[in-house]
Amino acid sequence: MVVVESKEMVFKVSKVSTTPIDGQKPGTSGLRKKVKVFIQPHYLQNFVQSTFNALTPEKVRGATLVVSGDGRYFSKDAIQIIIKMSAANGVRRVWVGQNGLLSTPAVSAVIRERVGVDGSKATGAFILTASHNPGGPHEDFGIKYNMENGGPAPEAITDKIFENTKTITEYLIAEDLPNIDISTIGVANFSGPEGQFDVEVFDSASDYVKLMKSIFDFELIRKLLSSSKFTFCYDALHGVAGAYAHRIFVEELGAQESSLLNCVPKEDFGGGHPDPNLTYAKELVARMGLGKSDSAVDPPEFGAAADGDADRNMILGKRFFVTPSDSVAIIAANAVNAIPYFSSGLKGVARFFYCTV
Repeated sequence: MVVVESKEMVFKVSKVSTTPIDGQKPGTSGLRKKVKVFIQPHYLQNFVQSTFNALTPEKVRGATLVVSGDGRYFSKDAIQIIIKMSAANGVRRVWVGQNGLLSTPAVSAVIRERVGVDGSKATGAFILTASHNPGGPHEDFGIKYNMENGGPAPEAITDKIFENTKTITEYLIAEDLPNIDISTIGVANFSGPEGQFDVEVFDSASDYVKLMKSIFDFELIRKLLSSSKFTFCYDALHGVAGAYAHRIFVEELGAQESSLLNCVPKEDFGGGHPDPNLTYAKELVARMGLGKSDSAVDPPEFGAAADGDADRNMILGKRFFVTPSDSVAIIAANAVNAIPYFSSGLKGVARFFYCTV
C-alpha cells in the first residue's frame, strides 16, 4: 500500500555561486571518478546543474525524472542532492526506486513503460553507477543521464553538458527541502515557488518484472527450473541485480533460494569487484567446478553473474564460459526461436568490447 505524505511547507530555491571544476567530461557511460572526487564541494552539483542546463526546458520544467542506481557508496547522499536540485529547477516529480536501487536496464524500462497515477511518464533519468567498477569510500562512483527513449544521452547532449561544466557560475537547489525516506514506498508532496513537487518511492522490481514477463516465456522457464535434471546458480556479486534475483527466480520462477549467490546489494559490493568474469566471480566459478582445484561436488548445469548495475553478464556451463561481451551473441543466435518478444524477428544487435593500450 502506498502511503501519501503531505508537506504543507513551501521550500525555497537558493542560487549557490560556484566555479567550473576541471575534468567533468562525460562519455556514453557517464562521468566516473573516485568517491573522494565526487564528495568535493559543488562537484556533483555542478555536473547535475550543467545537465539540466543542457536539456530543453520541456525536459526539465514540469517534467518527471527517475533518480536511482546500483546502490554503491555515496548513492543515497547523491539522490537527496539531485532531488533538491530537481525541485529547484522546476521538475514536477521525481521517481526513486526503493532504497535508491534500479538496475540500468530497469531504469530504461521505467522511463519507457511506467505510467504514474496521474498519467505522467518520465522524460529522463539520472543513473548513479560506475558499472563494473568497485565501490566503497575509497573506490568509484558515477553518474549518467538517460533520455526519454530510455537510452544514454547522445554525444550532442554530453558535449553540451561538458561545455556547461566549463562555464558554470551557479546552481539551483532547494536546501530546506527535507531528506526523503527512500527506504519506504510512498509519495511525499511539497510546494515550491512554481507549484507542486512530488517525490515517489516505488518498488524497484515490479515494472522490470512486468516487462521481463512480456519478453520471456516465464512458464517454460519455470518448468525447466522445476526439473530435477536442471540446476543453476546466479551470482549478483552484491550488485543491484540482487534486488531482482529473489523476485524473479524464487517468487516468479519457483527456484530454490540456494540457487542465489551474493544477492544482497551492498554499498561496497561486499568488498569485491562487481565485474562478471572468471577472476572476480570466484565463488560462482568454484561452485561451477571451473576453479583450479576443480573439486566442486555435483556442480550446477548453468551459471550466470551480473555486474554492479546489471547490464552485463557472464554465463557458464560445466565445461565452458561466455564473457559479457559475447553473451549477447548467444541471445541473438537463439532470439527468434526461444524468446517470444523477438518471435517476429530481431531488428538489430550491438556488441561491445574493451581495448586497453
